[in-house]
Amino acid sequence: MGTARAAVRTANLGLEEAVADAEARYVAARPKSRAIFEQNLKAMPGGNTRTVLWFAPFPTVIARGRGARLQDVDGHDYVDWLGEYSAGLYGHSHPVILEAIREALEDGIALGGPNRFEGPLAAELCRRFPSLELVRFCNSGTEANLYAISAARAFTGRPAVMVFDHAYHGGVFHFTPGADRINAPFPWVLAPFNDLDGTSALLEAHARELAAVLVEPMQGSAGALPAEPAFLRGLREACTRHGICLIFDEVMTSRMSGGGLQARLGIVPDLTSLGKYLGGGLTLAAFGGKAAIMAQFDPRRPGALPHAGTFNNNVLAMAAGLAGLTRVATPEVLDAHFERGERLKARINALATLHGVPFQCTGCGTLLGLHAQAGPIRSARDFARQDPARRERLQRLLHYDLLDRGHYLARRGYLTMSLPLTAEDEESFVGALEEFFEVRRHLLLDRAA
Repeated sequence: MGTARAAVRTANLGLEEAVADAEARYVAARPKSRAIFEQNLKAMPGGNTRTVLWFAPFPTVIARGRGARLQDVDGHDYVDWLGEYSAGLYGHSHPVILEAIREALEDGIALGGPNRFEGPLAAELCRRFPSLELVRFCNSGTEANLYAISAARAFTGRPAVMVFDHAYHGGVFHFTPGADRINAPFPWVLAPFNDLDGTSALLEAHARELAAVLVEPMQGSAGALPAEPAFLRGLREACTRHGICLIFDEVMTSRMSGGGLQARLGIVPDLTSLGKYLGGGLTLAAFGGKAAIMAQFDPRRPGALPHAGTFNNNVLAMAAGLAGLTRVATPEVLDAHFERGERLKARINALATLHGVPFQCTGCGTLLGLHAQAGPIRSARDFARQDPARRERLQRLLHYDLLDRGHYLARRGYLTMSLPLTAEDEESFVGALEEFFEVRRHLLLDRAA
């Protein structure tokens, strides 16, 4: 839709009417996605098996991907800005990854023994990440955090874990209001993110029972909100003082440099959880840290902690992961990718300022969040400055408008940049945002809309 035509069409619409108009166009353009969704309702609750992929009225069904491009079942093409929620660092069907998988396939898939890829992959991770003296593999970020927590509890002999408001550490580790009903039943101490004074007071009060402090160096699901370095340093100092294991959940942020955000910030945790892109797009995750903690899993030791999992050393994921880290996502490539994301973030924020609209891009490197809100956003608590219904409608409107312009992202405005994205893709995305600022300006500025 061109800017002038869209402006005429929407100039007299309020926010609720504009969302309804955009949604009607979305539905009309995707009959096959709708039909698949309605068929899926017969076998899956909500027609869905991964909650984050659902959005009203029904999600777009993706048919294929190549590089940084997607095509849905209705034939619409998109630039992929979601990057499989950061698991798609390499884009779709990267030739190096495909070659590694094909070669591994030739030798068999489920071998029932150690394979030739797991040792070199573990060594590469230990070489890169300052906190990793020893590492073990698993299947998802959820598992990695579960094992890191369990290792800390066994090592310290303490039961409780400090986490932060609105954090997400996996399918059974939600810390947003209402989502915690499905959480694993550990004794949790919930602290305020990016509030060192408030967190320190809680930590001091619970120090004797705390086995671990689990923190994302950047909260992803909460809106791409980086932890402030002083906050993380304060956690490091307090954990050292009280003998508490500091766990960095770098499932998302490990792409921020060759050694993740911990290397970029110079703050070394006791344990680290990894996942997402680690298997080159296949299922793979890891947890590791200090040798004294990880040695608990050494099966040569009497009373060693068990660590089971049929697919912990999935040969296809191991081969893809090793090829990806050593041949594609080298530390130099990841550093350049980080800077690319920082430049895009600055460009979006400058564009919002130029147009005088309350809009900002948060995040770190190539993990970014779009928010139709002015003022600093240090934690998810700052979203309370905006009416939640208005916030949700603006998110939906932005999502529909960007899909119209051929850009695929999360409904909540979350972006993760893949390596195959081009400068032309960035130009097109910035142009689509500028059109949104121009066409929807009256809605962005009207606080009563």
